[in-house]
Amino acid sequence: MGRVIRSQRKGAGSIFKARVHRRKGAAKLRAIDYSERNGYIRGMVKEIIHDPGRGAPLAKVQFRDPYRFKVRTELFIATEGMHTGQFVFCGKNAQLAVGNVLPLSQMPEGTIISNIEEKPGDRGSLARTSGNYATVIGHNPDEGTTRVKLPSGNKKVLKSDCRGTVGIVAGGGRIDKPLLKAGRAFYKHRAKRNSWPRTRGVAMNPVDHVHGGGNHQHIGKASTVARSSVPGQKVGLIAARRTGLLRGTKKLKD
Repeated sequence: MGRVIRSQRKGAGSIFKARVHRRKGAAKLRAIDYSERNGYIRGMVKEIIHDPGRGAPLAKVQFRDPYRFKVRTELFIATEGMHTGQFVFCGKNAQLAVGNVLPLSQMPEGTIISNIEEKPGDRGSLARTSGNYATVIGHNPDEGTTRVKLPSGNKKVLKSDCRGTVGIVAGGGRIDKPLLKAGRAFYKHRAKRNSWPRTRGVAMNPVDHVHGGGNHQHIGKASTVARSSVPGQKVGLIAARRTGLLRGTKKLKD
């Protein structure tokens, strides 16, 4: 029997936990309330901050609490062009301007949006990485749904009540500059989690990895593996629909 392989050990946590010390918190939209459903609420960008382990900058936005005498500070994902002192409007009747948060039903086709809710009220889960955005393709008012083109190129049908931020996520072009040296990769991953340096499976012994062993560094079996495989075998291309290089131009079906 072989050893417990790396992918199995990651599930237990331990040394593979995310390094969350010094992180600024979860970046979410406002919790949906009466003022957002029926009108709008105004907030002000107080600060734009760096969040360790995240490519995109965050914006601290202050809102007046609609029910109590206090100020609520929310952490939004900053959009490109956002600045301190800017007013941000959230709600059904908010204007279509960069940084504002609106339901998909209020956005015309072709709108560039980010930090979109997958389900109404989940406070943002799609197109959140630096430089990413999604595009509103079309609306179906009869069913109350909206089609959105995601950064991957996939098209997804969402409920029109789902909210999104107008504009592109800030911090784009981050991957255009190469890391160039191991030291930069070291500090990049130190802020994220224990995932670097990564030893290749073919460089290991048979006891440590499915791809290990042999007189040359080769896998020796198909790199695709079934979805139903046991955890110790689940390495390589898991449940791959296709493999190899993408040839020709990408055809997107509407």
